[in-house]
Amino acid sequence: MRILFLSKRHYMSKDVIDDRYGRLYELPANLARQGHSVLGVCTAYRRLGDRRVYCHSEQGDLNWQALDLLPHGASYAWRLPAMGRSFAPDLVFSASDALQVVLGDYLARRLDVPHVVDLYDNFESFGLTRLPGLRRAFRRALQRASAISCVSEPLRKKLGCELPGMPLLTLESTIDPELHRPFDKREAREHLGLPVDAWLMGTAGALHRSRDIGLLYAAFERLAPRHPDLHLALAGPVDPACPPPQHPRVHYLNQLPHAQVPLFHSALDLALICMRDDEFGRYAFPQKTYEILACGTPLLAASVDALRSLLSNWPRCLYQPGNLDQLIGRIEEQRQRTCTPSFTIPSWAVQAKRLESFWRGHLKLPE
Repeated sequence: MRILFLSKRHYMSKDVIDDRYGRLYELPANLARQGHSVLGVCTAYRRLGDRRVYCHSEQGDLNWQALDLLPHGASYAWRLPAMGRSFAPDLVFSASDALQVVLGDYLARRLDVPHVVDLYDNFESFGLTRLPGLRRAFRRALQRASAISCVSEPLRKKLGCELPGMPLLTLESTIDPELHRPFDKREAREHLGLPVDAWLMGTAGALHRSRDIGLLYAAFERLAPRHPDLHLALAGPVDPACPPPQHPRVHYLNQLPHAQVPLFHSALDLALICMRDDEFGRYAFPQKTYEILACGTPLLAASVDALRSLLSNWPRCLYQPGNLDQLIGRIEEQRQRTCTPSFTIPSWAVQAKRLESFWRGHLKLPE
């Protein structure tokens, strides 16, 4: 197949093309490795100057075209169809946010090819959908799509109610097994400058109020006087309105390169995933769940729908979102006896193959 993939350029504080990171890179890359010809059009929402337009190839037939949305966003009305006609795709594949899905719908209708959508979160919870008219246009684009893949089963069920008859696939975000693997705990701590003999809990990712990170900070401050060996390690962008505790046993490592995240998880005695039970958290599947488990690290996660289902056989690994006393109690339980769920984690190659099979099952596509 010839697949035209539309995505934003910056995702989870990473550059999709330069950092070769995450779902927005791995799905098109693995589709290309399976023999398809993929053109990825990546849109930067801020100006990148002389890095504005370029192409490069990866393993398989994958090429990237990088574009700036500003200051000439209106030119997309003719640039995208021109690029599409030149590439002659069998389908348009849009992802990353509501704007890209709307662009994908527009382009697919201009080219008269199927439009398939991938939702790595509930895009309607993103601030971008506050732009006038975008939410309505996004919903129309979903209604006209030929098939939709989504990151979690709760999100698939939500869409099933809103879009009856729409072909839907649950496709969780996953890991590169060559990168995410266990490392020696002592060596990982020494490499990252963390205390070797501490009982170390922590989290990596967005340290934001929207993820209820303040609950973890409050739990640490309650537990620290009881346990002199307890330390808290943090990595990721900080919310200025909810800064980490000023405490000698809190270790902030800034935003780690993605290649060092497995070292961080391997250094911990307990990794935490903080979420709110809201329009974002209710439908999310945090990719770091698989990243943590691939490192063999004990886990404690907020009991939002997708994580509650995934970890249903390990209830000690879950706490009720917003419940400080229960979070503290679960941390105390893990200090006494750790809990590390174990099951098969799919690779990105497996997920891309599932996606291709899903498309072929519902669309008329070339063999």
